[in-house]
Formats: sequence, structure tokens, C-alpha cells
Amino acid sequence: MTGAFAIAATAILLGLACFQAQLAVGRPLGRFAWGGAHEVLPPGLRVASALSIVLYGAIALVLLDAADVVDALGGRWTGTAAWVLAGFFLLGAAMNAASRSRDERRTGTPVALALCLLCVAVAIDA
Repeated sequence: MTGAFAIAATAILLGLACFQAQLAVGRPLGRFAWGGAHEVLPPGLRVASALSIVLYGAIALVLLDAADVVDALGGRWTGTAAWVLAGFFLLGAAMNAASRSRDERRTGTPVALALCLLCVAVAIDA
């Protein structure tokens, strides 16, 4: 069952990576991210969006490894990393909930909370 949780988290992260790619190329979706202050992100935030894609890939790999879906990283540290990621996404949910952007609050908060819960589910069994 843990594998299903890791795969579900990976699917959400893939969706987020696609969203960040849209932001990085200048699509007018900035109201959903980075505080919602810019409809089209300035260059610095576009770079941050591009880097987020790499981060999401790394997070997915850690979760898939912790759930024994893949064996790419070796060692037993991925279970602990899943707990750290749960805290990271809990913080992300709080930050999205506090955003000035109503669109970011309404979309980012539940997504981050779902990722937090999926990380907990992976971590419990890892």
C-alpha cells in the first residue's frame, strides 16, 4: 500500500512540475504561486520555478525509494527523509494558507496538505 501512496505523491508532484514549467516559460498563472503578486513571473521567479521542477523530481525519487517502488538511492535514510518531507509540505501548506493570493490559498494549501499526508503514509511504513 505504501507504494500507492508514493505513486500518488509522484503524480501530484508531476502535476506541480508541469505547472511550474508553465510559470517558467511565462504563462500568466502567477496568481497561483509565489505569493500571487505577479500574473507573469519576473525572471528571478521563473528561474525558481524551473529549479522547483528539479526539486519535485528529487522528492518523488526519495518517496518512491522509501516505499520500495524503486531502488535507486540505497541506504535506509529515505524513510527518515520522508518524515522530513512531511514537515516540509506541512510548512508549505501553512505558507500557502497565509498567502495574500486567494487563488494560491485555495489551490496550494490543499495540494501541500495532501502531499504532507502522503509523505506521512510513506514514512510510517518505510
